[in-house]
Amino acid sequence: MFLNAEIHSYADARRLAKRRLPWMVFDYIDGAAGDETGEVLNRETLKSIRLQPRILRNVADRSLSVSLFGKEAGLPFSIAPMGMCDLARPGADKLLAHLAAKHSIPLGVSTAASSRLEDMIELAEGNAWFQLYFSGEEKGALELIERARIANYQTLVLTVDTPEVGRRPRELRRGFKMPFKIGPSQFIDFAFHPRWSLTTLVKGRPRLANSDGYESSFVRTASRAGADWSFLEKVRESWQGNLVVKGVLNVEDAMKVKEFGADAIQVSSHGGRQLESTPPPILALQKIRQAIGPGFPLFFDTGLRSGEDIVKAYAMGADFAFLGRPMSFAIAANGETGLNQMCDVLAEEISITLAQIGLTDMSGVSASSIWQ
Repeated sequence: MFLNAEIHSYADARRLAKRRLPWMVFDYIDGAAGDETGEVLNRETLKSIRLQPRILRNVADRSLSVSLFGKEAGLPFSIAPMGMCDLARPGADKLLAHLAAKHSIPLGVSTAASSRLEDMIELAEGNAWFQLYFSGEEKGALELIERARIANYQTLVLTVDTPEVGRRPRELRRGFKMPFKIGPSQFIDFAFHPRWSLTTLVKGRPRLANSDGYESSFVRTASRAGADWSFLEKVRESWQGNLVVKGVLNVEDAMKVKEFGADAIQVSSHGGRQLESTPPPILALQKIRQAIGPGFPLFFDTGLRSGEDIVKAYAMGADFAFLGRPMSFAIAANGETGLNQMCDVLAEEISITLAQIGLTDMSGVSASSIWQ
């Protein structure tokens, strides 16, 4: 049966990825916490937000560039930090870096990346932010901060919403572990997906590259419950560049993060992968913006699937948006071609949406862009 590999929407990328990825890998990327109602609720909430069309405004000349920490980003969205990206396809991390370089947008380089942080910022031509997990002990975290400084990262993203790794039943049913533990069910799974399996065998299975050769290693399932405000204070003291705190959903927490000297907050529920009963992050974004005021940078991720979603995030208070699953699925669907198609789809959708609501750039998007 002929399989059309063109990507015209997120749904296309996901459908193609589901065909091509082992069930275990697809469910790792696609899954969320518990029965996944939290991620479903966020998507439903995003869908329920209506934008206000406007007419007879000259919108012939439109720009998608935005200012981000004093630099111009070519697009109003970029790539969220994702661990073990090479599960989607060998070399996926590098494809994401090339995309970041092409559009001058920040690539989130995860502590759990499949490629070394030093290599990723070079490939991204400087368009990379390093994302730090508290590894359970401060020595390893501070070592990573120092590596990021030496590698010339200008922005550090501290993820704070993973005191314990969320319970994701789809992963558990598939027996997903890193490194892979191959039993009978995984063997059958890989056998039914020979292209992924053979490519991974030839290229080498994904690894946690930032742990290679270092005394402190990243363990995906390790407890990070010991992180507290004093740890944030130590990170702020250790890092002289831009500091983004990611995973904030509470107004009081957001205000305190600002007081501790962070340069930006990323509102996120970790893609719905941590707590099923989380409030819809898009509504948390709105509340935090109202409380923190108009000048402080707020970024957003979780559940964004289209250009219209990205415009809605800006209307609810975001200054920039990040996506994860759409990029992974696009790579799984058709490699670099798929990734570029997904990026182009999102950009075109944003441009068309701006025209429909009577705007020529993202700076004009505000609460008034939402239909009341």
